[in-house]
Amino acid sequence: MTKTVPSSSPTTTAFYAQAALSFGLALVAVTAGIIYLPVSGWVRAFLAVGMLYLVTSAFTLAKVIRDRQEDTSVTRRIDQARLDKLLAEHDPFKETV
Repeated sequence: MTKTVPSSSPTTTAFYAQAALSFGLALVAVTAGIIYLPVSGWVRAFLAVGMLYLVTSAFTLAKVIRDRQEDTSVTRRIDQARLDKLLAEHDPFKETV
């Protein structure tokens, strides 16, 4: 009897849309806050660059986490396939020479 590794279910369209809309709304809100902040242009520019850096860093972190998860998933499946093959080929009643 072999166990199969459950595959992760793909995200639904509704969840994807919710995540995209939430991200877009947050980005617009922070951008509007920076634009209407009663400070000089240099301070607004600094905050805008900081926001862009934070957004790109978040995307990079999400990609690295996803890539690491996919690597461990593939390794786990390969190890499971090797174990299944060994168990299938093993005959406990076979006499050794």
